[in-house]
Amino acid sequence: MMTPSTTTESDLADRLRLAVTRLARRLRQQSGVGASPTQVSALATVERRGPITLGSLAEAERVKPPTMTAAVTRLVADGLLAREVDESDRRIVRVTITPAGRKLLARNRSRKTAELERRLRRLSPEDRRTLDRGVAVLDRLLEEDPRP
Repeated sequence: MMTPSTTTESDLADRLRLAVTRLARRLRQQSGVGASPTQVSALATVERRGPITLGSLAEAERVKPPTMTAAVTRLVADGLLAREVDESDRRIVRVTITPAGRKLLARNRSRKTAELERRLRRLSPEDRRTLDRGVAVLDRLLEEDPRP
């Protein structure tokens, strides 16, 4: 095992990718809300950005428009999103999150946060401080150029 002083950028990138992938998988397993990861992500984007067109939503989620159309169709059918026609240009349709959609997101976040809290309690105070600093570094890393 390499020490932090001998870890190459490639080794670190590989370990970070694996850890993030495993963490994301474990958190997805905690979802239990009856919506796919694509649907939950789309709901969260609509919640964060407000009323949004399907094209803009697909772009924000980095998926093809047909994929987003299918996800939104299901979310609308489930009462989690609502379609709104633009009053000034009736060709434009935006989606908005419904109270049921907000409730689903809150439940999803609560379950995932509880799982992380459970795992964090098993760490030493020093490890939690280290992880806290690591989260700040990850936030900075993610604020950089959003497109590859």
